Amino acid sequence: MTNDTNLTDLSRRKLLAGLGAVGLASAGAGLGTSAYFSDRETFETNELVAGELDLLVDWQQHYTMNGETAFVNAHPDHDGDGEQSIATDTDAGEVRYSDFADPDDEDSNGANIATLDCDTIPPIDEASFGVDPTSGEDQETLVQLRDVKPGDSGEITFSLHLCDNPGYVWMQADGVAESEGVDTDPELAVDEIPGGDLARNVEATLWYDADCDNVLDEAEPADIMLTLDFSGSMLYDQYGGVVSDSSITVNGTTHGETTKIDLVELATREFVAYLAGQSADVQVGVAYFDGEGSNDSVPRTGVLQPLTSNLGTVDGALSGLRQKLANVVSGGPGSTPVDGDGDPDPNAGGGIATGTYIGEGVNDAQAELATNGRPGVRAANVVLSDGESFNGTGSTQFSSPTDAADDARVASPVPETSVYTISVDSANDGVLQAMAGAAGSAGNDPQYFYNVDDPLAIPTTFGVLASQFVAEKVIVQDSLDEVLAMLSAGNGVPLDGNVVTLFDEEADPADDPDREPFEGNGLMYCVGLSWELPFNVGNEVQGDSVSFDLSFYTEQARNNDGSGPGQTSA
Repeated sequence: MTNDTNLTDLSRRKLLAGLGAVGLASAGAGLGTSAYFSDRETFETNELVAGELDLLVDWQQHYTMNGETAFVNAHPDHDGDGEQSIATDTDAGEVRYSDFADPDDEDSNGANIATLDCDTIPPIDEASFGVDPTSGEDQETLVQLRDVKPGDSGEITFSLHLCDNPGYVWMQADGVAESEGVDTDPELAVDEIPGGDLARNVEATLWYDADCDNVLDEAEPADIMLTLDFSGSMLYDQYGGVVSDSSITVNGTTHGETTKIDLVELATREFVAYLAGQSADVQVGVAYFDGEGSNDSVPRTGVLQPLTSNLGTVDGALSGLRQKLANVVSGGPGSTPVDGDGDPDPNAGGGIATGTYIGEGVNDAQAELATNGRPGVRAANVVLSDGESFNGTGSTQFSSPTDAADDARVASPVPETSVYTISVDSANDGVLQAMAGAAGSAGNDPQYFYNVDDPLAIPTTFGVLASQFVAEKVIVQDSLDEVLAMLSAGNGVPLDGNVVTLFDEEADPADDPDREPFEGNGLMYCVGLSWELPFNVGNEVQGDSVSFDLSFYTEQARNNDGSGPGQTSA
């Protein structure tokens, strides 16, 4: 029992990424105040008995005053100019945060650097905190704003990266302190409440910044095609389709083993259910691609479900994917997903159609968007595969998947389409990465590419994707003092590694089954914190300040139930 307890202690690592708070003071009359954010910026070293648990944090901070937005600080920031950047050996010599989102600049989306990972994020003690834009003084902490005026605002988006093992993550606040400072005559004339008034007058929002672009995004209509790999390696054991000997229940049926296509079915149906639950203004369709058999004259690709706003219909199309994939792969010539002539036993797989025709699948999806997509609506294609294109045993040579994706992004045929790609357990995912990119872009954009080394992370990956097609999820939106109270209570705010599970961070217990851990496979999770001192705030906040420490805490998912610090070992 003693050893169990020690193992539990070793599995925890407290990461304090100093954020601090806002304070205001201006030497003189008027509404000016001095904002002071304090920070403890401590990352304690962690060592586990088996494996490792390491949480790395990077960020980009902005500040807006007099209608102008400026960089404050970032991590990493190799040249200390307040804009997130890393030095590289490329021709440009660096990779930079893409500046503020600019619709006229395809290279500017306002997002944190998507390629940051456990190998490229430097230690927290190398962070540079820059210069206070309100005073010109060097900052000694992450946020240290000494002369904030009504109408000013700020924002930080933190990117969280769990290295190695999956883990549960909490956001916490501590050391909250408020001061009224020196009372000026204008403040004394209106302030009847003793103590600092700043925190209750600052409006704050904490949310999951799904696209990591430092902006709380609202929902917008979208037409989405899911283009799924229906090749034999997604199902049959002899081709790597079985990923676990553990049983899995899919569509009411329990199978004795877990295959890639089982995880895809769970993930895509959860994706659709989340969009429906959010009343998203979307149409969703499903395309598929395999290869071809020796008796085929065309590859086995097509549209399983045309675009529709009836998401219940899409859910039905995504049900029973084992059988539908088997019909395509192990059926006779010209086989379709619904003709019922395939063998779904993962131990079968002899004499199946071979090859993977990703490009043809992308073309089918693009044709569906061109035929049934809505004019002027954002178009997206989510392409999942566990390998690269290669020829089957029939007479057709596969077309280039990168060319197909290039055509989709530049509207050939219309509409201009964003291509998201998911590479599942593939030894060579260069093609899928080259395909990924925003509508109108040149592709090869890591922000649109998901490298899923562990197929068990497929549902979480679709959860991250689903959050990009709805309004970003707000954790809490209230006065700063209420936000701090929520972060300071108990173990803090339990964050959800998969927002499609509808976990309520404020009301639900931390070990609620709807809360999932953060994956340890390099997925990038972002949390945004914004604040604003409204224009209509009066003299009662003059000279007031508020400070606090903000921390991220993680503990490994295995052997823990998510209930938080102080729990007993499993």
